Amino acid sequence: MIRLAVLLCALVAGGSVQAACRQALALGLDVSGSVDAREYGQQLDGLAAALDAGSVRQALMQQPQAPVALAVYEWSGPQDVTLLVPWTVVTSEAVLDGIIATLRGTVRVPRSPGTGLGSAMLYGAALLEQADCAQRTLDISGDGRSNLGPRPRDVKHQLAGSGITVNALVIGEDAPATGDDRQSGIGPLSSYFRAEVIFGPDSFVETALGFDSYAEAMQRKLERELLTLVIGRLE
Repeated sequence: MIRLAVLLCALVAGGSVQAACRQALALGLDVSGSVDAREYGQQLDGLAAALDAGSVRQALMQQPQAPVALAVYEWSGPQDVTLLVPWTVVTSEAVLDGIIATLRGTVRVPRSPGTGLGSAMLYGAALLEQADCAQRTLDISGDGRSNLGPRPRDVKHQLAGSGITVNALVIGEDAPATGDDRQSGIGPLSSYFRAEVIFGPDSFVETALGFDSYAEAMQRKLERELLTLVIGRLE
């Protein structure tokens, strides 16, 4: 486990946040074998659309003297993690537009089919170690349980005293041709992420009933994270 953590630190080195900020937000996107080409595009475009939403833009720009820093990576197997957006302090609309353009222009590369959720958590935590911000938050999107690498529950225990918060966006199956029991189907997966993955102050699980609903779910999650922090600072 220690060797893996050192490797992950080396992989993400070189993009630390030097400027003071109110929140560091690292977003990890699941691109494992259960995510097909269409769903991959929906996930990247969905995050871009959520960041472009008026309410999220407003929250990001709310305190220019103490901005938010964003980083985005995609993950599948334990050795398949790619940093798409290195730490970027969102100091202007133009900077945010650049992040959105990067996400919309990302092209998928071949990955192993496995789901290394624990490794993805370690990678995100190593990213957040580079950020000197008042709050550090890791967001993990996923549509299935871990099946490779360290167990999420063990990583959760390892990181429990690190001072970060881990939230999750759980993605259920897309709408079937007939019938629709997605609400009941997503329950066990949400419970798994709640028990095995999330931790920290005010941590939570957001859900999307399929990749078709990913953009809306991501927007809700970002609003909850960003607006809650802004309100807390104003009180």
